[in-house]
Amino acid sequence: MESLFDSAAEQATPQPLAVRMRPRTLDEVIGQRHLLGPGTPLRRLVESEAPMSLFLWGPPGTGKTTLAYVVSNVTKRRFVEVSAVSAGVKDVRAAIEQARNELGMSGRQTVLFVDEVHRFNKAQQDALLPAVENRWVTFIGATTENPFFSVISPLLSRSLLLTLESLTDDDIRAVLERAAADERGLAGRATLTPEALDHLVRLAGGDARRSLTYLEAAALLEDEITVEVVERAVDKAAVRYDRQGDQHYDVISAFIKSMRGSDADAALHYLARMVEAGEDPRFIARRIVIFASEDVGMADPTCLQTAVAVAQAVQLIGLPEAQINLAHAVIHCALAPKSNAVVKAIGAAAGDVRRGLIGQVPVHLRDAHYPGAAKLGSGEGYKYPHDFDHGLVRQDYAPEQVRQRRYYEPTRHGAEAPVADRWAKIRDFLRGT
Repeated sequence: MESLFDSAAEQATPQPLAVRMRPRTLDEVIGQRHLLGPGTPLRRLVESEAPMSLFLWGPPGTGKTTLAYVVSNVTKRRFVEVSAVSAGVKDVRAAIEQARNELGMSGRQTVLFVDEVHRFNKAQQDALLPAVENRWVTFIGATTENPFFSVISPLLSRSLLLTLESLTDDDIRAVLERAAADERGLAGRATLTPEALDHLVRLAGGDARRSLTYLEAAALLEDEITVEVVERAVDKAAVRYDRQGDQHYDVISAFIKSMRGSDADAALHYLARMVEAGEDPRFIARRIVIFASEDVGMADPTCLQTAVAVAQAVQLIGLPEAQINLAHAVIHCALAPKSNAVVKAIGAAAGDVRRGLIGQVPVHLRDAHYPGAAKLGSGEGYKYPHDFDHGLVRQDYAPEQVRQRRYYEPTRHGAEAPVADRWAKIRDFLRGT
């Protein structure tokens, strides 16, 4: 139970603008239109007296806590918030027991909101199951991580999963304009120039909470908020990128796909996002080295040389200067001719091996350097290519089971075109076709 001193302290401490501007009804919520329409599960939850459990999955600042608060406020249910960062099994069970007592004594239901629920371990998530299954609480779990990877199946299967989207620029603009004018916000005490409003929208990156934090910081400096005031209040936009979470995989995926699509500008954008967010440059360099063979290959063999050199430069130099080396490799990879013939070739060969198409190594290719090899016939009949014209000699190299298989099928992109011509002639000669 909170003490009188706790309550007095809370009243004396002004709440952040983002908290003061938290919507009180679903109609006040900006964005997430796909979740707020008539007949949607969220509407039914608010309009119904029956408890319901759900997960809210989306990027930071998209309204997960807000929606949980609105459900509690509109339905007049107790709102109990548990942070998965600091709470343990004991805290979860205590919150559930208190909710059961409240339900039994007064009939009042409880919204149990668990923020960052993906941080709960299995035991902590197991502790939630009885309350969800028996509907002792309306459970709402908020997560920025993919719940299919971070939430136990029994808990997920008993709950609705709602996906929140990043707010659009128009959504963020509406949030800022409301906060500037609303009595709960700045109440018109500060004015925003159109340019400053646009700048705040850009800095927010779809995060409503961030936009309000920046607006509040700017309003503390001047009554007229210009671009210059915003820049003084906010040194630079915090990059939303979690090295351990979904954003990590989304950004690196977009980075690779932008290079594959030959869009050097987009690839450099994602590189900058990773570097600014503190991503390990060695990880980025490794991905570029892989890309050089997987997506460029023989279409530009020098691409791999650049990638390896940059990986070494990253080890030698480190950030911040190594970002120049990384950019060098990204531009080379993005603008190089593309070929996935190398990765397709090894994939086809590995597929045959997995299917059991292995066979014996031809006798004439076997190692003949150990004592007793001659008695086994190993190496007998081997023809040394350098003893023949053009360094080529017709003999069997592959096991019989895969002798007619074709793995490397070069493209005609970039430097691979002459390779394709040469390989076609060599293959025909070796196989006598």
